[in-house]
Amino acid sequence: MNIRDPRRLPVTALAGLALSLVALLAPARLQAQVSLATVVELAQRNSSAVKLAQADLNKATALLAESKDVYIPNLVLGSSIGPPSIGFTFSQPSIANATMQSLFYSHPQRQYILAASKGIDAATLSLKDAKEQASLEASTEYIELDTVSSELLEGQQQAESASRLLEIEQQRQEAGVDPLSEVLQARLTGAQLKLRTMHLQSRAATLIGQLSALTGLPAASIRTQHATIPEVPAVNADLPASSDVLLTAGVQAARAQAASRQFQAKGDYLSTKHWPVIGFGAQYNRDATSLNNYNTYFSAKKKFKADNFNAGLNIQIPIFDIGRRDKSRETAADSLRATVEAEQAQRQNDVQIATLTGSLRELNALAEVASLKQQISAEQLKAVQTSLETGNGAGVEPGATPQQSPKAEQLALIDVRQKTIEALDSGFELTKARLSLLRALGHLDDWLRGLPSK
Repeated sequence: MNIRDPRRLPVTALAGLALSLVALLAPARLQAQVSLATVVELAQRNSSAVKLAQADLNKATALLAESKDVYIPNLVLGSSIGPPSIGFTFSQPSIANATMQSLFYSHPQRQYILAASKGIDAATLSLKDAKEQASLEASTEYIELDTVSSELLEGQQQAESASRLLEIEQQRQEAGVDPLSEVLQARLTGAQLKLRTMHLQSRAATLIGQLSALTGLPAASIRTQHATIPEVPAVNADLPASSDVLLTAGVQAARAQAASRQFQAKGDYLSTKHWPVIGFGAQYNRDATSLNNYNTYFSAKKKFKADNFNAGLNIQIPIFDIGRRDKSRETAADSLRATVEAEQAQRQNDVQIATLTGSLRELNALAEVASLKQQISAEQLKAVQTSLETGNGAGVEPGATPQQSPKAEQLALIDVRQKTIEALDSGFELTKARLSLLRALGHLDDWLRGLPSK
């Protein structure tokens, strides 16, 4: 019966613990997978920024309706019945009264309507911008979680190779082939892989929590579906002579808001000029004759009438109004500020595009280097495995390559998995930068529309 050395048990148990921790994610990937499109949709629906932008749009829509509805006559019904008056009455106690009034003509009001219309444009674009930002955050975290999940699977295979390597080194050390330092080195390799696995698991748990907060889904139900992640295209980010063609929804919203403030300021300025404001009004009263002494003050031929009606136009011409003048200055300052903020938003977006363009060149190169290292490592593994299968004479002739050992195979396997993890990391960083550039160029929606639902 083969009795294992007790000194190996703690190491084997340690490796087994690492494998069990990594394996927790693998079965879970087969359960309740959720597509990227679903995550993006739920993130947009659950985002506080999107809800606030929707509220601003509702408010802007109501403001436009309010600006236009001043031309529609309102109707107010009322009654002011009270006890009989003593002496001459100060008011007419009406059984019922109806009042109707509206704006008939106002030159500044047209500017206010235009301002409200531009306000809707700004709110609509802000809502689009908020949805794109929520989509970017959800997509980035989803793709990172998918990358970390793949890295965990590679780490699981690395841990298996490290465990096998440790067994081989212990056997070689017992046989007097390798010194104890090689066994310790194998243990160190296993410990380092365990630490990296713990880091990846912690990162995966964090990403799942973030996606749960973004989407409102239970954390246990968030598992990535790699097939639903389309490739992010390499976008040409060279700025044209005029960057107006690169307007994002946020920049367009800032410009629309500036235009709205300009119309508002113009309307307030016109209100200080001598433009007449004409209003229409009408009133009907059904007055009580028994609750007052109006008849005392009328002659016998002219009795007090219970039914009374009047209608007409009310014309006001502003001649001197310091309050309106100050209000005009205030809105003019707001207009200037909004214009500067729109220009600043455009400049910041141009700077972001330039920065991302420079980063993308470097990330493309790093991804290519990582991919080549992975391919070289895979070829070296094939050479080692071929040598193990066929043999090469074990150095019989001068200059012949020494016979490879199972130890070399495990080291090559660990190196291949490591290079694969590095390639996955480089690929994610490149994808993340491309998504950010799509957002800065205003093309993120085009990529989102191509997301497969399953």
